Parts: sequence; structure tokens; C-alpha cells
Amino acid sequence: MLMAGQRQMSNQAQMALQDAIDGLSLWALWGKLGWNDILQRYRRSLLGPLWLTASMAIMVISLGLVYSKIFKTELRDFMPFLCVGLLIWGYISAILSAAGTLFTGAESYIKQIRLPYSVYVLRFMWSNVIIFAHNFVIYFGILIYFQIWPGSVALYAIPGFLLVTLNGALASMYLGMMSARFRDIPQIIASFIQIAFFVTPIMWKPELLGEHASIMDFNPFFHLIEITRGPLLGQMPSVVNYLAVAVITLLNAIFAIAFFIRFRARISYWV
Repeated sequence: MLMAGQRQMSNQAQMALQDAIDGLSLWALWGKLGWNDILQRYRRSLLGPLWLTASMAIMVISLGLVYSKIFKTELRDFMPFLCVGLLIWGYISAILSAAGTLFTGAESYIKQIRLPYSVYVLRFMWSNVIIFAHNFVIYFGILIYFQIWPGSVALYAIPGFLLVTLNGALASMYLGMMSARFRDIPQIIASFIQIAFFVTPIMWKPELLGEHASIMDFNPFFHLIEITRGPLLGQMPSVVNYLAVAVITLLNAIFAIAFFIRFRARISYWV
């Protein structure tokens, strides 16, 4: 009995691994599907996804002007901090908010076409990367306007962004499965995101906490944002930031792998 259970688990693990490999090999498919999602969302729109960029730019400028006065901070120092923070937070929150519909939103595909489930994860992440790329032009506008340049340290933002994307893919995988099984999960996630936004230093700097600034070490979103925001502002993230992200990535990987191996075969029944 025990041996049979072990063999079944081994087979499930092999199928899950093959699913991930097959999904990566179908890069042309999920690349086109992700791009098509963007086209369909903004079909017959004059500016298309640039509407998101325009609204984000207005938000950065208006909040920057207001909060720099509230916190009595130099606009040249606060605006880039706010801009990068909002861009990365928007990317993270968009992934978490939509993760609940990762599989349920692809119900027609799942029930009609036999594709690796990892294709839907990659398609989802690729469409979010495209939207982030559109919004990222705001960062260059801020640099040009304030005549600042982060220097070569900005290159560290690339591995930082890749780590954020990896964590987004892992989290969306198990959140998508949980949401397919329990339809209340997306509402819980939405409420959690609202709280996380206000307790994460995005519109305010950690230094404002004074001697209590160390409590940010227990905020996973702070570390995920900081490994990308710091380099883009010309500052090297701390060792604590990288260690925290390493732990977060490990935990997300454990959850994603465990869920995918255990419940992969049930996704088509849940959606």
C-alpha cells in the first residue's frame, strides 16, 4: 500500500515536471496568447494600453506633489521614489489580483484543448510584463525631468525584477488552483492587497518610522519592491533584502510545487 502511494506520487511529480517543461517549450504559443489578451482588452481603444500609462503618470504626479508637501520632502527626492514604488507595486498587485482567475478564466481552453497547465501561467505572466513595460516609460520621464541618473547600479534591477516575476509566477500558480477550488479566495486576496498597500513603504519612506523602521524587515512586499526600486534609484539593496527575497522565493516554490504535483490533475474538474 505504501509502495503504491509512493509510485503514484512519483508519477504525479514526473507529470508535473513534464508539464512545466512542455509549457516552456511552447513559448511561441503563450507569447501570442499573452499578447492577444492585451489586444482584446483594449480593442477599439484609441490609445490602447497607453491609457494605463497615462493614468499611472497622472497618479504619480498628483500623489508626488501632494505627499511631498505632507511629508515635507524635496520633490526631486520623493517623486522618483514614489514613481518606482507605484510601478512595481502595480505589477505585483495586478498579478495577485488576477491570479484568482488564472485557470477559471481559461475554462474554455482547458475543457476543449489539451495543453500544459503551465502555459496558462506563462501566458498570464507575459501579459503582465507587457503592461509593466508600457508603464515603465514613466520612470524615464521622471529621470529626464529631474535630470538624475542612477548609474551602473541600476543594472541590479534586472535580476531584482526577474525575482519578482518568478515569485509572481509561483504565487499565481497555487493561488489560481486554490481559487478554482474555493471561489472566495479572490475576495480575500483583494482585501489583503488593500491592507498591504498601506503598510508597505510606497507612498512613504521607511525612515519615517524612526526607531521602528526595523519592522519593515517582516514585510515581504517591502523586500520584493526594494530589490528593484533600490537599484533604479541608484541605491544598492541590503543583504537583508536579498536574504528575505531568497526565503520568500523558497517558500513560494515549495507551495507551488506541492500544489501543482498534488492537485494538477483536478484543475479541469474545478474550473
